[in-house]
Amino acid sequence: MRESISGNPEPRFTLLGPVRAWRGGNPLPTGSPNQRALLAALLMREGRTATTAELIDSLWGDKPPSSALAVVRTYASRLRKILDPGVLVSESGGYAMRALPRDAVDLWVVRDLTEEAERARAAGDPGRARDTLDRALDLWDGEALAGVPGPYAEAQRTRLEEWRLQLLESRLDLDLEQGRHAEAVAELTALTAAHPLRERLRELLMLALYRSGRQAEALAVYADTRRLLRDELGVDPRPGLSDLQQRILQADPALSVPSAPVTGPAALPVVPAQLPATVSDFTGRTAFVEELRDVLASGAGEVMAVSSLTGIGGVGKTALAVQVAHRASDAFPDGQLYADLQGAGRHPVEPATVLGSFLRALGTPDTAIPDSAEERAALYRSLLRGRRVLVVLDNARDAAQVRPLLPGTPGCAALVTSRVRMPDLAGAHLVDLDVMSPEEALALFTRIVGEERVRADREAAMDVVAACGYLPLAIRIAAARLAARRTWTVSVLAAKLADERRRLDELQAGDLGVKATFELAYGQLGAAEARAFRLLGLADGPDISLAAAAAVLDLPAEYAEDLLESLVDTSLLESAAPGRYHFHDLVRLFARACAERDEGPAEREDALARLLDFHLATATRAYAAERPGDRLVEHLHGAGRPGLSFTGAREAQDWLYTEAGSLLSVVRRSARPPLLGRAVDTLWAALDLSDGSGARAYEETALALCDAARAAGDRRTEARALVTVAHAHVISGRFEEADEAAARAVELSTGTDPLTTAWACYRRGVIAQYQRRLGDGDGYLANAADGFRACGDRPGEAMALSLLSRLRMAAGRPEEAVRLARQGMEMYDAMGHALRGANARYALALALAATGEPAAALRLLGEALEVFRGGRLLFWQSMTHYRMAEIHLAQDAPAAAAASAEAALIPLDEVGGDVWRANALTLLGRALSRLGQSGRAESCWREALALYEELGADEVRDLRDLLHEGAASAPAS
Repeated sequence: MRESISGNPEPRFTLLGPVRAWRGGNPLPTGSPNQRALLAALLMREGRTATTAELIDSLWGDKPPSSALAVVRTYASRLRKILDPGVLVSESGGYAMRALPRDAVDLWVVRDLTEEAERARAAGDPGRARDTLDRALDLWDGEALAGVPGPYAEAQRTRLEEWRLQLLESRLDLDLEQGRHAEAVAELTALTAAHPLRERLRELLMLALYRSGRQAEALAVYADTRRLLRDELGVDPRPGLSDLQQRILQADPALSVPSAPVTGPAALPVVPAQLPATVSDFTGRTAFVEELRDVLASGAGEVMAVSSLTGIGGVGKTALAVQVAHRASDAFPDGQLYADLQGAGRHPVEPATVLGSFLRALGTPDTAIPDSAEERAALYRSLLRGRRVLVVLDNARDAAQVRPLLPGTPGCAALVTSRVRMPDLAGAHLVDLDVMSPEEALALFTRIVGEERVRADREAAMDVVAACGYLPLAIRIAAARLAARRTWTVSVLAAKLADERRRLDELQAGDLGVKATFELAYGQLGAAEARAFRLLGLADGPDISLAAAAAVLDLPAEYAEDLLESLVDTSLLESAAPGRYHFHDLVRLFARACAERDEGPAEREDALARLLDFHLATATRAYAAERPGDRLVEHLHGAGRPGLSFTGAREAQDWLYTEAGSLLSVVRRSARPPLLGRAVDTLWAALDLSDGSGARAYEETALALCDAARAAGDRRTEARALVTVAHAHVISGRFEEADEAAARAVELSTGTDPLTTAWACYRRGVIAQYQRRLGDGDGYLANAADGFRACGDRPGEAMALSLLSRLRMAAGRPEEAVRLARQGMEMYDAMGHALRGANARYALALALAATGEPAAALRLLGEALEVFRGGRLLFWQSMTHYRMAEIHLAQDAPAAAAASAEAALIPLDEVGGDVWRANALTLLGRALSRLGQSGRAESCWREALALYEELGADEVRDLRDLLHEGAASAPAS
């Protein structure tokens, strides 16, 4: 903490809430309300002098007491005693606060943060601007200048509240700019309820709803706003709001401003002009072209500019380099040199040969060209001295090949392309070129094939460019094949590329071939690197961690990392973050083809088994870290190799969600004997993924494993797979299918796998509770509790008790429900079971709400929500918000209910489950109706009705009644 001149910590003040002062964490006495009003008035002026007359007016307005001047002086004297010398000074017949750092007063900090946010936004960094505004808004602690009397404080309170709302609108605007529209809807719903006449908030809500795919609700907001403004103020919405309504009705896309064309330089026939012609159908890469052009053009100044452009074969490095060179050529009037260094082939060009070619292009006769490479390089640099020349070195092997060819002269520049990253190329501007965006890829495909053929089957065209991995070379080849075959449709080509085993063979046209391009890089690998490349290609998933890669390669992590980083340097592997690696889709297919060609079946199977065992061992440890005392881990298959260890539940959760894609992928690939049993147990240990963002993928994987176990005749494994299927079906709201799966699991496991039987009975109890089959649920849970007890599984018993509480509540026995839920919660707490303890709190909250204790229920739901957020359990976050909305609505707090219902909807975009979405929409509609937003309420109910009708749910009649009541009560237009 910063100290003052006196050696004490400097004081701190807050104005954006109660007026307070601290020193070193200890509160300072600020005196009476009027004394605090004086302190606030001085701090609000940020060091400027306030005359005594101004201060008297601030405290008492036009009716000051006769002793006002003496009182002001007394207050100032008392404040000096708690402040450092020189802070509160007297000057010019008044007072001022001086010698305070900017971070001493929360108001000053907010002002500085606001300016910082404006600078960040102007600099094109909306993310930093948004986070900075969030930090500023967090400094508000309720009403500004709370409890401070006087007309000045009253006026400032109004001004500061308006400022806060403006900052909030700016932050929400940045949220929408960065695609956070779904999250913004909940906040904006509550804000528009609190500030119904604030049109800017309504406008932001309309935009957020529209971007969330909720056009009808967005238009309903406008209708509600228009009606409210007419009823309350007798005015129409401002033009901005009306314009937005029209744009929504017209589905108006954002307009783009074309960049101004760049005029090339006049031809200079006396200088070298070796640049190859640009590709006539060059597409996209606008940002890269501008960035590299600007960097190269800076070489016309005081230093030589060098840019190194790196990427996998076929990514378009040469085409981009040539395009950039032509765009930058006006900055190099003395010429442009070009050489293909053939670094990807077996025989790269020697630097001496290139230097000889460059010297001739610069006018040096053959007889004057030295023999040695060193002398040629010296003469080359001498000829370029004082000239402005651009040198393009294409397809370089490494930095050693490039260095002798660099001009080394201010005013010149070099652009290098290579498949190998060259961090050892001193002073170079390094650029990694990625594949095209989907839009750029489709544009390139269309330019080659023709607009008419693509327009006839746009969806198939998107499938083609996706199958090409958005790699320009692959897109060009595919498009060229289609252009040469007039009888083919785009769908025919898409079908050919859909077969992964044939895809690389299909991407061949004349002397162009994706496989041949990759072979050049593969052929330059050492034996260990080539083996790593092949085996890593066997793993699916979006990426792979270093630890998992080490398991695949059967190597210590440090040795594996060296190999992986070497593959990254050759652009055959990519690393988006430290310790994480991934293949381009086509490179993975090539690596897998190499593995099938160069590795035996046994080694391929062993590599996959090592990867599965790594995930099984680590997922089991993650499950145990989150669920102390749970006996499931003792009943799972043992892994053939160790996994990672965790220091706590949070670290275990981080691993599980980071590895979700890779884990589910290896489990799917292992859906066959002899790996099947371990695959199912890995999926069970990763059960939390079914409640999070991987819910749909988890459900699909569970079904695939179930089918594989049934086909293999493995009853024990099928029963375990069915338990995961039942749970996943509940999350997606498919209760009938869930109960069939759980019933079959009970049948298959009874007498042979008691813990699986207990889990399957528990799942049947969950489903019966949702279907309100209360008697059946009691029976299932009794069997589950007996099974868990027999296995010594205390967490399982607690889980059954918590669910039994919900059955008792549904049966109209709330006191018993409270008792059972408390018992389950106490058992979880005693075991240190935070995750399942949150489920018990959820159950207890529902019971307390039913017994007339809404405040306690909301507190427990808030505690549960924090745990669910920490565990990234989206489904349970949604359910908790939903229950909070129910309680708020019952307590006649419709704005809070609407905000909670909106929050319940957000996770369902990832988790799914139409029944849950329909429930939340129905509740949101009720809250909005209470708020007088009948248009939005009706829109929510119509969407919910469509979902219920598709599900064949009993709620259809209730929704129709709601819609009928809403239409009957709507005001005449």
